[in-house]
Amino acid sequence: MTVRKTPPFRADQVGSLLRPDHLKTARAANSEGKLSDAELRKIENDAIRDAVKLQEGLGLEAITDGEYRRESWQRDFLRAMNGVSFIEDMGGSVTSTSKQAFGFAIEGKVRNPRGIMTEDFGFLKPLVHKTAKVCIPSPSLAYHRGGSANINKTVYPDIAMFWQDVIDAWKSEIAHLAQLGCTYVQIDDTSFAMLCDQRARAALKARGDDPDELLSTYADVVTRSIADRPDNMRAAVHMCRGNFESNWNGEGGYEAVAEKMFAELNVDGFFMEWDNDRSGGFEPLRFVQPNQTVVLGLVTSKSPELESKDMLKRRIDEAAKYVSLDNLCLSPQCGFASTAKGNKLTADDQKRKLALVIETADDVWGRA
Repeated sequence: MTVRKTPPFRADQVGSLLRPDHLKTARAANSEGKLSDAELRKIENDAIRDAVKLQEGLGLEAITDGEYRRESWQRDFLRAMNGVSFIEDMGGSVTSTSKQAFGFAIEGKVRNPRGIMTEDFGFLKPLVHKTAKVCIPSPSLAYHRGGSANINKTVYPDIAMFWQDVIDAWKSEIAHLAQLGCTYVQIDDTSFAMLCDQRARAALKARGDDPDELLSTYADVVTRSIADRPDNMRAAVHMCRGNFESNWNGEGGYEAVAEKMFAELNVDGFFMEWDNDRSGGFEPLRFVQPNQTVVLGLVTSKSPELESKDMLKRRIDEAAKYVSLDNLCLSPQCGFASTAKGNKLTADDQKRKLALVIETADDVWGRA
């Protein structure tokens, strides 16, 4: 079996980690004006140092900052883009069963002149002895929550102009990260998996979008956004059906998107969730290209119950019926804290689950 020396790794992770209580307390104090930004930054720095030690101590190859500086995996990033504003309550969404779904409005030219994650990654990289990994939201999310109705037609009378500016803004982010020596970027994208959900597809049609056309558009936009990355930078896409506080939004197997997605989305790896029946079977893996790697999200981050190693091995064997075992890796199905509130499990549960991923991967693929 080939030993993987470049991402995705045989035992990988999605990125976010449960925030320690003292960090949550500090962030609350900061929002109330009782703690300065500089003081919060110092507390975040110390917490990130601990998170790096935890990950490297377990034996992970890909190390993140746990997303400890973020309230949300997507909101902080998109709101930092020029031209993008946050809508607290859209009164429902094609990506959520919640009646308090948020979204984004495009009110000006989308621009990213300085890089959004550069300062955070610049702090992380010197701490990491393995591979420092950065996770950013997908460019598709600038459109998916709200669609064309949320785009100012005076600013963008032509949707192609909007997409080109979005692509350029994400290209700018990748370029800034590359300058800092980043070699592993994960694009977090809920839209691909949500396009498997029949309710979401119906809602998209109702607002005037064709789900199949969107699939090709999103694949093209992500591909073009990372196309200029340096040769030593690997890019993966993570997809999920919702993870907020251990909840979920969508369901449906990947059959609806797999053929187009694997053919048109040019990335090095696909993080795909298969932690329960809502994700369907492994049959869509028959469309995986020979040079593509799929990271099987078999260990749930939503609950404290620990999966058995034998069960995980059986499921990996099932997946290997449709794609070579050499094209597969293992991870949790999602991060442990899509928002600062985190999922409904403890830090010890999180540690056991990450350790299980590593131990199982070592048994299946070996370790150099």
